[in-house]
Amino acid sequence: MFSAEFLLTSLVVVLIPGTGVIFTVSIGLMHGRLASLYASLGCTLGIVPHLLATILGLAAIMHTSAIAFQVLKYAGVAYLLYLAVATWRDRSAFSVQEVRQKGDTASLMIKAFLLNILNPKLTIFFLAFLPQFVATDAQSSLEPLLGLSAIFMVMTFVVFVIYGQLAHAFRAVVINSPKVQSWLRRSFAAAFAGLGLQLALTER
Repeated sequence: MFSAEFLLTSLVVVLIPGTGVIFTVSIGLMHGRLASLYASLGCTLGIVPHLLATILGLAAIMHTSAIAFQVLKYAGVAYLLYLAVATWRDRSAFSVQEVRQKGDTASLMIKAFLLNILNPKLTIFFLAFLPQFVATDAQSSLEPLLGLSAIFMVMTFVVFVIYGQLAHAFRAVVINSPKVQSWLRRSFAAAFAGLGLQLALTER
C-alpha cells in the first residue's frame, strides 16, 4: 500500500513551498522554535477536514459544483489577503522569546488550521491523488485511504517542522537587523498576497 511512488510523490508535494510553508517559516523567524512547532501542527490538522470530505464524498460534490468550489476558493483568497495586510501593517519588532502562553499557541494553531482548511485545491488533491494508490481489489477503500492519509500527514508535519527549525536557526541574523526584519515582513506579505491571487485565478 505504501509504495515508493506514493512516498516520493507525497514528499514532492509537501516540500513545494505553499501557504503552510510560508506561514510556518514566518512564525519560526518571528516567534521561535516552539511557535513554529505549533504552526506545523495546525497546518497538519488542517488536512483532516479535507480527508473527511473525501471519505464522505463531499469532495466529489465540490469538484462538480462550481458554486461550492468558488465559495471555498474565495474564502481562502480573502483569508490569504487578510494575512498579507496584517503582516504588512505589523511594525512590531520580531519577538526574541518564544510563544508559550496558551492563548498565543491556540491562536497560532487556529490560523495555521484555517490556511489549509480554506484551500479547495487540497480537497481536490485528496480526491484525485490518494485513490490512485488504493488497490482495486481491496474489500474496503476506507482503511487504505486512512493509512495513506496518515502517512501524508506525518510527512507534512515532519517537513514543516524542519522548515520551521531552519527558520529559527536564522533568527539571530533577523533580530539583529531591523532592515532584514522589514524586508522579510514585506516579502511574507507579498507572498501571501501572491498566493491569494494565484488561488483566485485557478480553476478546478
